[in-house]
Amino acid sequence: MEIITKKRMMVYSGTIHPTLAHEIADNLGIPISQGELRRFASGEIYFRADESVRGADVFVVQTHYEPVNEAIMEQLVMIDAMKRASAKRITAVIPYYGYSRQDKKALSREPISAKLVADLLSTAGADRVVSVDLHSGQIQGFFDAPFDHLTALPLLCGYMKEQMGLSGDELVVVAPDAGRIKTAEKLREYLHADLAFLYKRRSRRQAHKIDEMAVVGEVEGRPCVLVDDMIDTAGTVSKGAHTLAQQGAGPIYAAATHAIFSGKAAQLLEEAPIEQVLVTNTVPIPEDRQFSKLRVLSIAPLIASALRAVFEDSSVSEIFGGDNQV
Repeated sequence: MEIITKKRMMVYSGTIHPTLAHEIADNLGIPISQGELRRFASGEIYFRADESVRGADVFVVQTHYEPVNEAIMEQLVMIDAMKRASAKRITAVIPYYGYSRQDKKALSREPISAKLVADLLSTAGADRVVSVDLHSGQIQGFFDAPFDHLTALPLLCGYMKEQMGLSGDELVVVAPDAGRIKTAEKLREYLHADLAFLYKRRSRRQAHKIDEMAVVGEVEGRPCVLVDDMIDTAGTVSKGAHTLAQQGAGPIYAAATHAIFSGKAAQLLEEAPIEQVLVTNTVPIPEDRQFSKLRVLSIAPLIASALRAVFEDSSVSEIFGGDNQV
C-alpha cells in the first residue's frame, strides 16, 4: 500500500505579540491556527489546539517579552501540547530570545540562563528554533536541534539607504562596545561606511551602570549611526550619543533590532542628541514607550520568508546571501 500525504503548515501564536504573528501569517498567505489559551484561577496556563495537528509542520510564534517568564512558559506549554498531539515537526519561532544576555558566567555562582531556556525548549519538544539577532551567537550552540539565526541588518540598512539617504565614505557606523564590533562591521559593509566604536567599561556590581565611555575612531563633523542588537534601558545608546556629540559628530542616528525600552528609555532617547531611532517590531512597543524620534520597521516579511524556507526544506541562509551569522 502506498499513501501520499500532503504537507501542512500551521502557525500558532502566543499572547505576547499576536500582531506580529498575524503579520507573519499574512505574509505566508495562511490564517493563524486557532486554539484555546487561557489561565486557571491559580495562574497556571492551559492550551488546546482547536483542530488536529497530527503530521503537521507546526510553528509556535512567541517573543520573550514582558512578562518574560509568562511568555516562555506559555510557549513551552504550547509546544508540549503539539508534541503530544503528534505534530510532525515543531518549530519555536522566537523573534526576541529571552535571557539572551545571560549567556556566560561573568562572576562566580551565576547561572547561564540562556542555556536553561534552550534546555527547556528542547525538553518541551521543539525540533527547530528560529530567532532574530541573538545577543550572542554562541546561544545557537546551546541547542542540539537546528537553529536558524536571522538578522534584521539588511532590513535596517535598506531603510537607511532608501529613506534616510545614509551611505558612503563620510558615514560612520559606531559600535556601542567591543562586543558589537562584528555587527557594526556588517552594517558598515552594507552601507559602504567607515567604522568606529565606543570604549565602554560597565560596573561589575551595578546593573546597567556605565563607569566610563570614550570614542575610538574619527567622527568629528561626520554623520554617525549607533548600532546594537537591542535597546533596553537606553543608557548605552544615550550616553554614546552624548559622547559622540561631544566629539563633534553629527547628525547622530541609532538603530537596533529589539526595542525593549525598559524604565525611562523612551525619555532618554527623546532627550539624547539623536535625530532618529530605527528599530523593528520583534517585541510589542506600548504607546507609553513610543516617542517622536521612533521609527518601527516590520520584521514579519523576513521571518515569513525564513519559515517558508523551513517548511519547503530549502535554504534559509540564501535569503541573506549567507550573511545571517552575525
